[in-house]
Amino acid sequence: GHNILIVSDRKIDGDNVAIPALLATSAIHLHLVSKGLRTSTGLVVETGSARETHHFALLAGYGAEAIHPYLAMDTLADMARGLPGELSAEKVIYNFQKAVGKGLMKVMSKMGISTYMSYCGAQIFEAIGLNRALVDKYFKGTASNVEGIGVFEVAEEALRLHRLAFGNDPSLANALDTGGEYAYRVQGEDHMWTPDAIAKLQHSARANNFSTYKEYAQIINDQSRRHMTLRGLFEFKLDPAKAIPLEEVEPAKEIVKRFATGAMSLGSISTEAHATLAIAMNRIGGKSNTGEGGEDVNRYRQELKGIPIKQGDTLASIVGQEQIEVDMPLLAGDSLRSKIKQVASGRFGVTAEYLISADQIQIKMAQGAKPGEGGQLPGHKVSEYIARLRFSVPGVGLIS
Repeated sequence: GHNILIVSDRKIDGDNVAIPALLATSAIHLHLVSKGLRTSTGLVVETGSARETHHFALLAGYGAEAIHPYLAMDTLADMARGLPGELSAEKVIYNFQKAVGKGLMKVMSKMGISTYMSYCGAQIFEAIGLNRALVDKYFKGTASNVEGIGVFEVAEEALRLHRLAFGNDPSLANALDTGGEYAYRVQGEDHMWTPDAIAKLQHSARANNFSTYKEYAQIINDQSRRHMTLRGLFEFKLDPAKAIPLEEVEPAKEIVKRFATGAMSLGSISTEAHATLAIAMNRIGGKSNTGEGGEDVNRYRQELKGIPIKQGDTLASIVGQEQIEVDMPLLAGDSLRSKIKQVASGRFGVTAEYLISADQIQIKMAQGAKPGEGGQLPGHKVSEYIARLRFSVPGVGLIS
């Protein structure tokens, strides 16, 4: 018999609905494993649903040894005909394959895996929003601590997409889905950060208007509940009988002293933003964090010598006008020093003086925003000023 199985949704039409490729792939993979046939059988997935690195990573993780994204390739070939220059369809498809390959290598490297066959069928995932019955039957061995939809809801989604593609609605005859997965679009995919929410937040901050902030908070809380985020599923248990007198509650001016900012390095954000965080946290008694990019010695050297900032000083007078685009006035007694100094494997900007100026030294063992990776500052952000602070070369990307 044949020892290479091809799972395909190419024959989808008005009468045939495609089973989701990941569901079909995992089900076949697990069945072959249970029958002791998996090591002697190859599994190839031919699907129109695979477009992004994440799609390929999931199919590979649940057993696909090869993937043929025919619809993505056909779409790219069609787009190539309308592109300027000598870019052929073959070159466009090659670039797509190369990008997906690099993306998969990046995903695998986060788990310490260096070969595709080691990743294939490894199921190194945790499911969110799938109920236990669905996971146990079709994705056996996958962790799922937050349950949700089952196989019937998956089927309903497949039917809904099929109706959109093959239905008789005249308004959809010559129209594509609005999309909006990455950037917000009206009538597109729902986002937590909507233009209205961002506008309310900006207006409340600029005008120092608490009522506008409450409108912003209401929008975010309503969306959290409507989109069923983990945060939106929780609520406070309030028992009036256990309430304590307000005078026993710690005052806000003491609570904020325990606040600390996230570690965003100078270079990843502007000098003005980095300095503003330090000024604000020092004014309330909290702590700002330098991130792994070091800190301009002019921001703390005078303070270490006991020379305070005076009324009339500005950010430009401290760090230099050439280092900023927008100056800001400072108040007497302000401090530009970040109390938390971070040290990462790149040791960018780390000197004895830098460490001495810290109230706390934070040693970064891993990148919180990108698990399995270090920080990365692209070369175009490494200006002469940033390079001087980090003891590096302008224009060269920095990775830790």
